[in-house]
Amino acid sequence: MKLASIVLAAGKGTRMKSRHPKVLHQVCGKPMIHYAVLVAKLNGAEKTVLVVGHGAEEVQKYLGDRVDFALQNEQLGTGHAVQCALPSIPDEFDTILVTYGDMPLLTAETLQKLVQTQANNAGPLSLVTMIDEDSRGFGRILRGVDGAVTAIVEEAQCTPEQLAISELNVGAYCFDANWLKQAIERLPLSPKGEYYLTDVVSIAVQDGLRVAAFTVNDNHEALGINTRVHLAEAETVMRRRILEQCMLAGVTVVDPASTYVEDGVTIGMDTILQPNTFLRGDTVIGEGCVIGPNTIVTDCQVGNRCVILAVVMEKAIVEDGVDMGPFARLRKGAHLGPGVHMGNFGEVKDSYLGAGTKMGHFSYIGNATIGKDVNIGAGTITCNYDGEKKHPTVIGDRVFIGSDTMLVAPLRIEDDARTGAGAVVTHDVPSGEVVVGVPAKPLRKSKASE
Repeated sequence: MKLASIVLAAGKGTRMKSRHPKVLHQVCGKPMIHYAVLVAKLNGAEKTVLVVGHGAEEVQKYLGDRVDFALQNEQLGTGHAVQCALPSIPDEFDTILVTYGDMPLLTAETLQKLVQTQANNAGPLSLVTMIDEDSRGFGRILRGVDGAVTAIVEEAQCTPEQLAISELNVGAYCFDANWLKQAIERLPLSPKGEYYLTDVVSIAVQDGLRVAAFTVNDNHEALGINTRVHLAEAETVMRRRILEQCMLAGVTVVDPASTYVEDGVTIGMDTILQPNTFLRGDTVIGEGCVIGPNTIVTDCQVGNRCVILAVVMEKAIVEDGVDMGPFARLRKGAHLGPGVHMGNFGEVKDSYLGAGTKMGHFSYIGNATIGKDVNIGAGTITCNYDGEKKHPTVIGDRVFIGSDTMLVAPLRIEDDARTGAGAVVTHDVPSGEVVVGVPAKPLRKSKASE
């Protein structure tokens, strides 16, 4: 078997009330189309063709070369969309999987079962169904006396008796490729002036061929997103799945209802996530950490045994044994070395703090390189911006920066130097020297001590 995948994503998504394509709306940090493409590849599809229409350029920009694209200029139905994609699939592919781009909860396991069902099916197609009293507008599955699927009737065309049927069409299909290519040309025009992919079932039955189906265990997989309400429902389900995977991998989640971990985040075992924690983007958390409560981490690397309380951090690196907060912030380019302590209401940007350094509260460190075992007193500020350019501050090892010190960059303070409280340092400080005052000057010894 050589498998190709077609993902339908050309619809306008009118009910989303958005200027952006529906399939680019995010679920747990990733556009929903990400999940549709991913599960197709996880299922073994060697080629994926995405059918685009409304907002095609935005969708193409996001996915790049991860898929091939087929343009559906006119919205003439799902059957027409598949027809637009088929020329992009070479004849060497004998099996074609068809899914929708607005179904981010459909799992690779379900699609694997679908492909296997078709592999065991003597007929040309297999599909996925679900049992639910809430139809959500899905088509109804009609079966014959032998249990085989005989038709899918779109809800708009259902009779009152058919509307009472609780077996629904999920919208995931697996086809014999050669049969699909000829059957798609035989689709009838619907009363709405569209060509429905679901009508291939009736064509197969007319040809005396069997249509196989199986029922999905979790109806959440079939959630198609048409409104912001559906988007929120999908977010809740996906978030629960992610947290369950974390917990099964050895992460403690104190309150899953108030913990938000996006798809793609990695967390080490024995880490504890406190309530109201948000882990976003390409974030990696080490082992044995305590994160939160009230913490937002975006695109960061956090080492082992860190304690991060009520902190906002983005595009930062935190090495092993760091403790931070509460109410601290790491901005882009911040890098805290092993064992750094960062107090409350501190902020670091584009700076490195060496191992064992302690940064007091109400301090700002920007564009600085700071050595080991430095004491940064409360209220310290690196004055790095002169109105046109940002300038660096370099501080050596074992330096003591007194409370309320202003470090006017560019500036270098050598190893073992000290600044007095309230100093405004405008010139470099040699190793071991003590400077005080405004502007800061070397502390002179008294005659009595000479």
